[in-house]
Amino acid sequence: MAVEKEKLYRVHLMVCAGTGCVSNHAFEIKEALEKEIKRRGLEKEVKVVTTGCNGFCERGPLMVVQPGNIFYQMLTVKDIPYLVEEHLLKGRPVKKLMYQPPEEKTPVPVLSEINFFKKQVLVALRNRGLIDPEKIEDYIARDGYKALVKALTQMTPEEIIHEVTISGLRGRGGAGFPTGLKWQLVRNAISPDNEKYLVCNGDEGDPGAFMDRSILEADPHSVIEGMLIGAKAIGATQGFIYVRNEYPLAVKRILIALDQARYYGLLGHDILGTGFDFDIRVVRGAGAFVCGEETALLASIEGRLGEPRPRPPYPAEKGLWGKPTCINNVETWANIPVIIDRGGKWFASIGTATSKGTKVFSIVGKINNTGLVEVPMGITLREIIYDIGGGIPGGKKFKAVQTGGPSGGCIPAELINLPIDYESLTAAGSMMGSGGMVVMDEDTCMVDVARYFLSFTQDESCGKCTPCREGTKAMLDILTRITEGKGTEEDLGLLEELADTIKEASLCGLGKTAPNPVLTTLRYFRDEYIAHIQDKKCPAHVCRSLNVYKIDPQICFEKGHGCDVCRRNCATDAIIGSKGEAHKIDQTKCIKCGVCFDVCHFGAVKVE
Repeated sequence: MAVEKEKLYRVHLMVCAGTGCVSNHAFEIKEALEKEIKRRGLEKEVKVVTTGCNGFCERGPLMVVQPGNIFYQMLTVKDIPYLVEEHLLKGRPVKKLMYQPPEEKTPVPVLSEINFFKKQVLVALRNRGLIDPEKIEDYIARDGYKALVKALTQMTPEEIIHEVTISGLRGRGGAGFPTGLKWQLVRNAISPDNEKYLVCNGDEGDPGAFMDRSILEADPHSVIEGMLIGAKAIGATQGFIYVRNEYPLAVKRILIALDQARYYGLLGHDILGTGFDFDIRVVRGAGAFVCGEETALLASIEGRLGEPRPRPPYPAEKGLWGKPTCINNVETWANIPVIIDRGGKWFASIGTATSKGTKVFSIVGKINNTGLVEVPMGITLREIIYDIGGGIPGGKKFKAVQTGGPSGGCIPAELINLPIDYESLTAAGSMMGSGGMVVMDEDTCMVDVARYFLSFTQDESCGKCTPCREGTKAMLDILTRITEGKGTEEDLGLLEELADTIKEASLCGLGKTAPNPVLTTLRYFRDEYIAHIQDKKCPAHVCRSLNVYKIDPQICFEKGHGCDVCRRNCATDAIIGSKGEAHKIDQTKCIKCGVCFDVCHFGAVKVE
């Protein structure tokens, strides 16, 4: 592996090459830039760098020009010749290709002045948009592996664990267990042959979540360095990165990073001449959501069916192949190098009294600025949704946010000022989880939301234990009846009773948390359940079985000119009328599929 000597360039064009931007043709943008730069004779002055996820996914493909921190967004290949000529040749930034914050009118809005980035504090994402994830030299230039050198040459295992403990870092995978305590338990665990294992849990399966994937794609060496430090602390010689096979870019980049680390003597035998041996192997998961649970994940690594087992014994005592095993998720490992380099007290100075440091969230759903953010613990939901996320599209009302993945709870608008920390979210009926946030507006039916998330967890249940297998199915059947207008008030009590039993008796975390969306929607949006049951109406007009579709003849004729699109798309011939005249719906034939509403471009189809 040849080491490329870095040249000096006048300008660096940092092109986002995370999965989101790649799907929007980021590699074509890079190719077009390189071709145009060469055509203009600028190849000795300007370098194009592909980085990991920049975070502002809503605006991809993205590019940041350094120096200057000038942020270009939603680029297309046809924009490139003009951009190169104006910005790189004439020195005139192209404002029409930049992101202009709606509330600000700055002459040249640089990245640091955009609200999406202002309140973020980067620790796990410290190298975001600044390095090529496929070049270890870029990582080392940003103090990469400095913490490893310190840990191997200046610190004992006990001192490493002490720094992690005083940092207050808690597992970022969902449960929030103190990381330092877990490491100490594994270090103290007795293994007959003194063999211990270390695992990075990259099995991220929550709908709308892409935190771990983005870190592996953007900064794989931060995870490797964190695992090396953890291995030294607990006495492990072998590590595993478990990542789902649906993340091909993450798999590719972590494999490249592992090869580079071995080449530099940072993995393998006698690392940095200190006598420390440690290596890492990548294991690709098949995509089962339950394999995010630690014991199911271990079973999958061992080549067995990914099913959870009862605990205790916990993996810290008896994990992979019966040996003590430390499991942390991607974000947790990415924080470790910074904690060792800057000290546990520095990390503990960020956040709240019981929730230290920062947290990475993916913000998706009914929000203007979807993307990936890292914020200090204790920030409020309002700050994330409105200051960073830019509020709700179309000026609609914020209704709820679901945190913690499909097993998290739905937090209502009246709790918009809730601080985001482990304890506050738990008290509200939700949880931190791995960091997914799904934002909902006034057009969201909360009964349907509960049904959707429960259908996901029920489908992903391994089926090993009866409470989860049968209980979630029974709850899902009840929710389906309610959304179809067939529910009764007694169903609400039964839902709560089933939820309590499932939470108490399920074998693993999937079953224990699966009822959360139902319980929180019952707690905060019970009136919507009552409307579905008593009035046979869905206030948000989402549950189509409860809707009545009618055509406004005046709008149909005057605006749509009897376009006939609805009639041609109706599967049951329920729409009466010919092209050029007003149409109407025969309610005896209508199956309430809602296709007429979806295809009408003039607003003539009304929902009652």
